[in-house]
Amino acid sequence: MLRAGNGTVLSLAHSGDEPPVTIPRDPAREAAHRELSKDLYHQNDPSLLQRALDAFWDWIGDLLGTASTATPGGTLGLLVVILAVVAALWWRLGAPRRAPSSTAALFDDRPRSAAEHRAAAEAHAAQGHWNQAVQDRMRAIVRSLEERALLDARPGRTADEAAAEAGRALPAHTDRLRAAARDFDDVTYGGRRATEQSYGRIAELDLDLERTKPQLTASSTHTAAHPARQGAAE
Repeated sequence: MLRAGNGTVLSLAHSGDEPPVTIPRDPAREAAHRELSKDLYHQNDPSLLQRALDAFWDWIGDLLGTASTATPGGTLGLLVVILAVVAALWWRLGAPRRAPSSTAALFDDRPRSAAEHRAAAEAHAAQGHWNQAVQDRMRAIVRSLEERALLDARPGRTADEAAAEAGRALPAHTDRLRAAARDFDDVTYGGRRATEQSYGRIAELDLDLERTKPQLTASSTHTAAHPARQGAAE
């Protein structure tokens, strides 16, 4: 015979025909288990997502710990290796940038003359605000071409569209016009920063275009529609 912890005397079976010995459950323990299983005691338990995140970070910690033991220098050596990899990727791929988009309009809703845009560009340049200087100087170029009737005054035109259209009347400056449009797109939509040199290039282009006579062809709509304006532009 055996005596259980709660004082119950148990008898052991001596043959296979007798039922197996069972130990009665402790009522107090069962009551405590039922009580602790109530939601009241689990309100502050971490959520399933939090438990999954904790398990993930524990796994990362174990992985780094294992890697540090296999790396010369331990944890410090592993950190040096990680920093070296990040630096190599940064040098190879460059800083992340948003892809330039030229789908937005070149001008805002408030029309200004070419002279006003030039004055604004020079004011920004004097303060070292090169992004704004490049933007207003490109607008001055396009507005000037519109005022000279080399471009139609068309709302919603983008910098790329303006450069492509102006290049047909000023073919000698096609590449520089496209480069200026790219600079405008890069600082306006691509997340890049302009420099004093980039502003100097676009300002020089603006002055050169002012001194350049357009090359109008028979297919030019301005030649057919505005012959008087053509003579004035020249």
